[in-house]
Amino acid sequence: MSATNITSTHPAAFLLIGIPGLEHLHIWISIPFCFAYTLALLGNCTLLFIIRVDAALHEPMYLFLSMLASIDLVLSTTTLPKMLAIFWFRDQEINFYACLVQMFFLHSFSIMESAVLLAMAFDRYVAICKPLYYTTILTRPLITKIGMATVVRAVALTTPPPFLFRHFHYCRGTAIAHCYCEHMAVVRLACGDTRFNNIYGIAVALIIVVLDLLFVILSYIFILRAVLQLASQEARYKAFGTCVSHIGAILSTYTPVLISSVMHRVARQAAPHVHILLAVFYLLFPPMINPIIYGVKTKQIRNHVLRLFQRKDV
Repeated sequence: MSATNITSTHPAAFLLIGIPGLEHLHIWISIPFCFAYTLALLGNCTLLFIIRVDAALHEPMYLFLSMLASIDLVLSTTTLPKMLAIFWFRDQEINFYACLVQMFFLHSFSIMESAVLLAMAFDRYVAICKPLYYTTILTRPLITKIGMATVVRAVALTTPPPFLFRHFHYCRGTAIAHCYCEHMAVVRLACGDTRFNNIYGIAVALIIVVLDLLFVILSYIFILRAVLQLASQEARYKAFGTCVSHIGAILSTYTPVLISSVMHRVARQAAPHVHILLAVFYLLFPPMINPIIYGVKTKQIRNHVLRLFQRKDV
């Protein structure tokens, strides 16, 4: 009886406001959002297609890249279609359980993206610091285990909050002041003791960002030391050139996170739409820019894309 009363307190649906304070600009804001989402779809699908059909690209570096492209596709598709529905059709309602599913996918795949970037840093470390053992260390079974560990870690860390949300009383209304079901935006609607959700959300974000980024930086310290020990300047450029795309992907992923974190602490009085736009930028920018970075800086992918366009011209 008591369990039934507890679970029945959640609303049937929430209302996603969009970008509070900028409702009159939703149509105009949707234009760059739609453009970025289209680029993300085309770019990441093209990357996956090229890696799939070209047997020469079935190497660890490109297998990790295909994981990154798949994660970026899910991340952008989890949120952007609903955002565009809000902006274009004022379709603000989202089912309670659909909201929890969106939240789960959003946060779990963000954690997966961080893990894959760390795995790619490990790949570059082995390729440059231990080139003779590259094929014996980064085997298919190890890559499979890394992929499975990435998924298990993300699912384990993001499963508790959605289950807790089912048992909250939502006495502060059903309007979420955001474009999507962001964890803290939903917590603010709940009554009762939400300290665990607050602490858990911050702790997971800090642990993931700090630990993963720390290991990435540590990998590049070893890489830089190995590169500087190379005899010729040409060999140094060539070795470090293989890392440029990965460094670009790291910057595109972590820079918006760090900017958003600083803004929350330095500019607490800033309008809510500033923080929301930064959060959306984090979801849109990496999926859009990563395929461009790898397409421009990776010779094998660039040549394959050029061949695709040449066939179309013919």
